[in-house]
Amino acid sequence: MDKTVYIIGHRNPDTDAVVSAVGYATLKNLLGHAEYKAARAGHLNPQTAYIFEKFGLQRPEYLPDLVPKVKYFMQDKVETVTANVSVWEAIARMEKTETRVLPVVDSEGHYQSLLHYSGFAKGVLTILNPEKKHRFSTSISLIQKTLNAQPIYIAGDADKNFNASIHVGSSSTESFEKRLEAHASEDIVVISSDREDIQRICIEHKVKLLITTSNCVIDKSLRELAEKNGVSVIVSPYSTSPTSMLIAYSMPVSSMGDKEIITVHANDTISKIKDILKNAHCKYLPVVDDENKVIGMISEHDLMKEPNIEVILVDHNEITQAVEGIEHYKIQEVIDHHRIGSIPTKNPITFINRPVGSTSTQIAGLFKEYRIAIPKDVASLLLCGILSDTLILQSATVTDTDRDMAEYLSSITDLDIKELGNEILMAGSKVGGRPAGEIIHQDMKEYTEGKLTYTASQIEVGNPQEILDRKAEFMEELAVERRANKGLFACLLVTDITKLSSVLLIDCDPKFVQFITFPKLEDGVYYLQDVVSRKKQLIPLITEQVLNYSA
Repeated sequence: MDKTVYIIGHRNPDTDAVVSAVGYATLKNLLGHAEYKAARAGHLNPQTAYIFEKFGLQRPEYLPDLVPKVKYFMQDKVETVTANVSVWEAIARMEKTETRVLPVVDSEGHYQSLLHYSGFAKGVLTILNPEKKHRFSTSISLIQKTLNAQPIYIAGDADKNFNASIHVGSSSTESFEKRLEAHASEDIVVISSDREDIQRICIEHKVKLLITTSNCVIDKSLRELAEKNGVSVIVSPYSTSPTSMLIAYSMPVSSMGDKEIITVHANDTISKIKDILKNAHCKYLPVVDDENKVIGMISEHDLMKEPNIEVILVDHNEITQAVEGIEHYKIQEVIDHHRIGSIPTKNPITFINRPVGSTSTQIAGLFKEYRIAIPKDVASLLLCGILSDTLILQSATVTDTDRDMAEYLSSITDLDIKELGNEILMAGSKVGGRPAGEIIHQDMKEYTEGKLTYTASQIEVGNPQEILDRKAEFMEELAVERRANKGLFACLLVTDITKLSSVLLIDCDPKFVQFITFPKLEDGVYYLQDVVSRKKQLIPLITEQVLNYSA
């Protein structure tokens, strides 16, 4: 399967994380690398959703997690065989493509069974066992194709499957005739050499099919009699012995496929299918879609290979903020503007981390470095990313680089910075009617200091009183979040975009309360004058308090 490199932001992504992923994927694609694809590790918040709708752009793919799944390891270039193809033809295809298994499908591509060497070897040996009488399903057409035989006369039901009873016409005419009479109720196939007496008996007894061997053609008078009696006649290029053996391979694969093999789906986790794969006779499992059509194969050997995806992280570099399962994949690059956390990599990588107000600023700068023109729609997204993350260039995190890049993108898009900034901030500040849990999770990040963990969420509003009026509801949700993460605390930074200050709601371990130094408004509520940035202002301040607590 072709490799895909996902460019993805942090969990509970904000606007900067999502548009940075789209912008960088676009740059990689324009540089000729089609395998790069933008993704998001969470649902779009109202602001980001508004931006994508405003500019009519498709949202990046949603990846709720990167837990190892079948689709990251499976072979997607898989040849199938329809149920009416002979085992002999199927074997030829397997040898040509050097595959060990072949999914059997119906005429519409729906999976039926799996053909594998151990399965059809067992079936053929059963048929060839001289100790047992065995009939097998086949058709005149399949026999003729398998033997590469010359048709002399073919009856009208050549494509219809029947249970063939195979006989070799090598005995005396008397004993052979008695044998035919003993099997008169069966669909008889006779393999005969050049003995005209045996051929005549077969035609007169109206066998299903007469096969002459070694290129022996029947007499014209017998041909006329065969046509009159509805007896199909073909000429095998092989002698009697190989003809007898080859005919066993004329069975349709539908009768030889292993129906006990369990199918799996592309989104099944590897942990779920490991035991199923281990117990499969052939150590292969077909991968099917929701319509039961084959889309791939997965084997034990595939699980030993590198997965077919890699990742680039934007707007974060801490493992606690990354999409779940990230540790299983190669990280190619990190582009960020936050503090450097702990996200180990197996190989040296490109790591770009600059003290600017937005990752979007850096992505736009990379377009300029590579001398690639920024598409207007992507420039619009990146401008929104800068304005969102810097509160319209008013945050403590903003730099001259952000201002210059915003002006540059504004010129490209013909969008007014202040007007666009107010528009998108207002789109993200609506909290009326939205559940407290949804608001807390829309932009929540998890942090680690030593053995302690905590979460910090942020919401930008026009009037913090909308949140404070629902204090009990928000405090309850923060308590649930803290218990779920076994954290020291869970907090929500409510930023007033009109006064450029914030209110902090926090649920914490009772022992931590005495270490909180912010001005207290009421229980669990603190006022943070001139604090609008979680990254540059809140986290450094609260980290100091956490360190004092753990000292």
